[in-house]
Order: sequence, then C-alpha cells, then structure tokens
Amino acid sequence: MRGIHMIVTTRLSSSLRPILLDFVSICSPPRNFSIPRRLICAAATKANGGGGGGRSGSIVAPPLLNQDEDFQKIDVNPPKGTRDFPPEDMRLRNWLFNHFKEVSRLFGYEEVDFPVLETEALFIRKAGEEIRDQLYCFEDRGNRRVALRPELTPSLARLVIQKGKSVSLPLKWFAVGQCWRYERMTRGRRREHYQWNMDIIGVPQVTAEAELISSVVTFFKRIGITASDVGFKVSSRKVLQELLTKYGVPENLFGRVCIIIDKIEKIPIDEIKKELGFTGISEDAIEQLLHVLSVKSLDDLEDILGGAGEAIVDLKQLFSLAEKFGYSEWIQFDASVVRGLAYYTGIVFEGFDRKGKLRAICGGGRYDRLLSTYGGDDIPACGFGFGDAVIVELLKEKDLLPELGQEVENIVCALDKDLQGAAATVATALRDKGQTVDLVLESKPLKWVFKRAARVNARRLVLVGKTEWEDGSVNVKVLSSGEQFQVKLRDLE
Repeated sequence: MRGIHMIVTTRLSSSLRPILLDFVSICSPPRNFSIPRRLICAAATKANGGGGGGRSGSIVAPPLLNQDEDFQKIDVNPPKGTRDFPPEDMRLRNWLFNHFKEVSRLFGYEEVDFPVLETEALFIRKAGEEIRDQLYCFEDRGNRRVALRPELTPSLARLVIQKGKSVSLPLKWFAVGQCWRYERMTRGRRREHYQWNMDIIGVPQVTAEAELISSVVTFFKRIGITASDVGFKVSSRKVLQELLTKYGVPENLFGRVCIIIDKIEKIPIDEIKKELGFTGISEDAIEQLLHVLSVKSLDDLEDILGGAGEAIVDLKQLFSLAEKFGYSEWIQFDASVVRGLAYYTGIVFEGFDRKGKLRAICGGGRYDRLLSTYGGDDIPACGFGFGDAVIVELLKEKDLLPELGQEVENIVCALDKDLQGAAATVATALRDKGQTVDLVLESKPLKWVFKRAARVNARRLVLVGKTEWEDGSVNVKVLSSGEQFQVKLRDLE
C-alpha cells in the first residue's frame, strides 16, 4: 500500500489528503498482502498524467485487466540486429575469442575493458558523422546523456587520460568488448557485435602499425585463413592531407572529405562527386583528387606527390617492415583507404576479402591527436578494431568453421536411486581434481546414460553400484576403447 500512499500524498490538495488517507488506512490489506507491481505502475502512470501529455491532478483508477493479458505470448526472438548465444554458438564465440586473446598474449599485450555505457559526448566529440547517426543514446534518470558504446577506441583514450602518468609508456593493451550501432543490416553487419581491439600508446614510429598488422596476420594463420583469402589495403591520411593542400582545399574540410572518400566502394562515384561538391571543392580539384585516390601503386603516388613528404616516407617504411615481419604478400597500397573515423591521422589499413563478397573484416590506423579532443595531452597512438561477425561469415564461406561439440570428461551415474548421494560424492571428488563431470541427477536406464555420454562426447562413464560402493569402489568404462575396470574411490583419477 505504500505506493498508493505515495500517490495520494503527492497528488492531492491538502484539504482532501487527510480524508483519503483515513480511507486508505481503513481499506489497507494485511501487512503480508502485495499488490501486483504492474497495477501500481499503471496507477502511478495515470496519476502522473502518463499517456495524455498533461499534468492531471486527479486520481484515475487502473483499468481492469483482461485475464488473457497474463498469458499472452511474448516474441521469443531477440531485438532486431542482436543475437542469442545458445551453447553451440557460445562454443564458437569462445573459440574465436580465445584466439583473439591468445594472439594478443603472444604479442605481449595486456587485457583491459570499459563500460558498455559511456557518456554520449565521448563518441560525438571526434568520431565522425556515421557513428553520430548510429548511436544508441538516451538520457538517464539523472538527466545525463549516455550512449551504448559503438566502438572501443574513445573509451581507451578516456582511460589513458584517467591513468595519466601513473602508467609508463608504451602501453600495449587489448580488449574484446560488445559494441552497439543502429545501422542497416547486411551480411556480417549487425546492430550488436563484439570487437577485438589491440592498441599501442606511446610509440610514434611506424613499427607500431607494422606490428599490429602482423598480429592480425598471425590470427588469420591460426584459424586457417591465407593471403589468397584475405589482404590488407594500406594508405595514409597524410596522403589526403597533402593532396588537399596541393589543390588548395582548406584544412577545415579535411574531416568531411575523409568521410566522403570512405564511401567510395559503397556508393556510386557520381554521388561521391556530388557530396564533395557540396563541401565547396572545385570540380577540377575533385577530378584530380579522385584520380590520385584511384592509384594502387606506391611508386605512382611518389611520382605525383614526390618522395620527401611524410606520407611516402611512412608508407615505404611500413612496406619494408612487412618484409621483415614476413607478411609482404598480405598487404597492398590503395590510396582510397582513409577510414571513416575522424580521429585517424597517419597510416590506415583495412583487412578485406579478396573475393569481394564481404565488407571490411577489420580496420585501424594511427590516431596521434585523439587524446587532446578529450582534454588530455596528445600521445602517439595506433590500433585496430576487428569484429566477430564478418570473420564468422568468411569462415563459413571457406568451410573453415570448426566442429565444436560439447566435451565432458566424465559422466557419473548411480545404478540405484538410493546411491544418488554416493554418486554426488564421486562427482565432487573428480571435480576437486579439476575434471569435468556431468552428474546424472535422476534415475535413468543405462541406455539413456550411454546416449547422453555420446551426445556430450564423454571420455568415460563412472557407474556407482551398490556392491562396489559397499567396498568403496566404482566401475569405470573408457568409452573410446570399451575398457572397463573397478577402482577404489581414493584411487580414482
């Protein structure tokens, strides 16, 4: 009744309040009586003018509910663009994430994580038009603007600023986290996905980007993907900067131009020209710009820009390091790669499906000036993001998805219902030794138990029989060989 007291006392005039409070106290049910939460919520909503847009001061009784409403079926599908992970899908996810984490460990990176919910400003300050339009954002009860994270890099930047000088550089961190974007769904693109990020903070040299690409190549090799399946398009945002300077395009248009150029493979070229024209760039400059961005040879780019610029120097060093790391056949120059996120400042790269059936598999680059947009000191930094959805589609395409059945070392079964406690003792003893145990919790025929063992890929069956248990022993059957023997519980390994 406390909910009704609150409605009465907060919504009525002072003259009526004592009368109605007396009425409520007379009608109050016993202390252990509870009012269904949805009735209280309905009453509170009506009392607050919910649904009518006004601030009515009258009390409106909750409507009588149709009894069938209690039994109405809900939609059993998850929200559009999201996924459930039943056991078979969870096994695949864990397999994939374990490879993410093991590669990160091999390269000496430490794992971090961040809140799924961040302040909205973190993502709209310097992320790019696309992400702003795709944010899941809202105002919380404290009137704060918050958003589900669409990516991990801004959260990383926030944490680096928070840590300040308490951490020594360089930082080599990785994360595997859930991200959200409200976007049009296509193959390999969902509104909710998981992303593997590796980042290096505090290294200005191109060696950082070279190692990051090496780590992704290592991951691909571990799961059976080859250089004939996947490649990396590499360029530098400095190429675009030098081009804009050369053709007299104002520096303040740089971010907008990058976002437009990033759409080159997604929309018709005439649309690209139209959008570039809207920025104020001349038709001649647009034609020259698009010509240069079609260049696929570093030598040809050097002929246009000259060899003294930072873009050419960085790219040459990266390709040289690729030979030393052993992945030259994986990378190629492509001047059109700029990445849509506004914070990139130097080398950028994208992993792509060589057959062209899938969208970008992963992408990253250098973001030396991101921290200052959040009030921190700029620190050289680079990293990549790698989503879980596209790589699974590629593995399906290549018929490389692993067969991942459930695996249990032991099934423990009591042969008599009076021995359930004994079976629990056996299961506990094995679990204390680090072995997985599926304990049969009901009285089941042996035929059912053997089918269960096959379904969970059990290694052996441990049977607790009355005569053997009186002797402190159990029967063990090794399912792969059919070997069967009796062993004392204390000797069971």
